[in-house]
Amino acid sequence: MASSAIFNFLPSSSLSSLSFRNSRTHLTETPNFYKPLIVKASTSVDYSSSSLAGTSTKNNNWVWKYKDNSVNIYYEEHHKGSDEPCKNILMIPTISDVSTVEEWRSVAKDITGRNGKVNYRTTIVDWPGLGYSDRPKLDYNADVMEKFLVDFINDPDSPVNNSDKDLVVFGGGHAATLAVRAAKKGLVKPTAIASIAPTWAGPLPIVFGRDSSMETRYGFLRGTLRAPAVGWMMYNVLVSNEKSITSQYKSHVYADPGKVTPYIIESRFALTKRQGARYVPAAFLTGLLDPVKSREEFVQLFAELEGKIPCLVLATAGSPKRSKAEMEALKEAKGVSKYVEVPGALLPQEECPEIVAEQLYRFLQEIYEL
Repeated sequence: MASSAIFNFLPSSSLSSLSFRNSRTHLTETPNFYKPLIVKASTSVDYSSSSLAGTSTKNNNWVWKYKDNSVNIYYEEHHKGSDEPCKNILMIPTISDVSTVEEWRSVAKDITGRNGKVNYRTTIVDWPGLGYSDRPKLDYNADVMEKFLVDFINDPDSPVNNSDKDLVVFGGGHAATLAVRAAKKGLVKPTAIASIAPTWAGPLPIVFGRDSSMETRYGFLRGTLRAPAVGWMMYNVLVSNEKSITSQYKSHVYADPGKVTPYIIESRFALTKRQGARYVPAAFLTGLLDPVKSREEFVQLFAELEGKIPCLVLATAGSPKRSKAEMEALKEAKGVSKYVEVPGALLPQEECPEIVAEQLYRFLQEIYEL
C-alpha cells in the first residue's frame, strides 16, 4: 500500500506518469495441482453446502528475540472452541504503513467457522513495527522481516509451532513474497502457500525505479523519516493524517471507494499514532522491505516451489496498473499451481472477504480433502 502523498524530492517529470487506473480480465476454472490453473472467481458466494458455525477468538503476545531486543508481537487465534483435531493456518497482513491483523479477521472467522470434513485453526500475526506489535527503532529491511517470519513459524514456543509441522501460510502483498522467499531457501516448510495480491516493489521504487539517483533520494527520505522531531513532522504530513489515509484507500488500496468506511480510516489513523510508527513505513516506502529487485527474480522465487509446495495466487482485477502487471507475470509461471483473479485491489482480503475466503477454502479442500 502506498501513501498517496507526492513527495517534493521526486522529479516532476516522473509524477506525470503515475497512474492508478484499473483494468480487468476474465478467466475460467478447472482444479489440479502442479499444473497452472487460471480461474475467474465468482462475485457471489454460495454457503449452502458448507454452513458456518460460531468461532472463538483469543489474542495474545509472543516475544520475538532479535539481537538485543525483546519485541512483543501481537497475534490472534480463531477457532471453533472445540477439542477436535484441526489444521493450522497462519495469516500474515500485507506490509504497509497501516498494516494490521484486522484485514484478515473476517476471512479467518469465515474459514474457521465452516462445517466441513476438516476443522481449521487460524493465527493472524502483526509484523514487528506494525499493527499492534511493538515498534522498536530497528534497521528494518527484507532480511529482518524474513528472519521474524522464520522465527515465528519455527520457534518451539511459537503459537503456530505444532508437533506434526502441518501449516498453511496465507500472506498478502510483500508478506506473501517474503513467505515464498523463505520457503524457497528452505527456512520454512509449509504444507502450502497462498499469495494474495502479491507484490515485491515498494510504493516509490515501483513508480520511480531504482537508479542511483533515486536510491540516493530514497535514502535521504528514509533518514529524515527516522530522525527525531523532523521525522515525526514529515511522517505526519505524508502518512499520519486522515486525508492521506483516505486518499490511498480510495485510490488504490480498495477498488470500490464506497467500501472505505469511517471506521477503517479512524482505526488505521490510530495505528499511525503509536510510538515508533514511522520506522517500518520509512523502510517500506523506499524499497528496503522489497524481497527481490526485479520481476525476473519475483517469478523465479515462485518457480523454485515447483513440485514441492502447492501455491495459490489470488490476483486482483482492480489493482493499480503497475502492481497488476507484476501479479499477471505469475499467471502461467512455474511453481504457481493455481491462479485466481478476484475483485478488489491491494487489500482484497478486507475489501472482499467472502470471495477471498471462498477461494482459500477451496484451496484448503484441494490440499486436505481430495
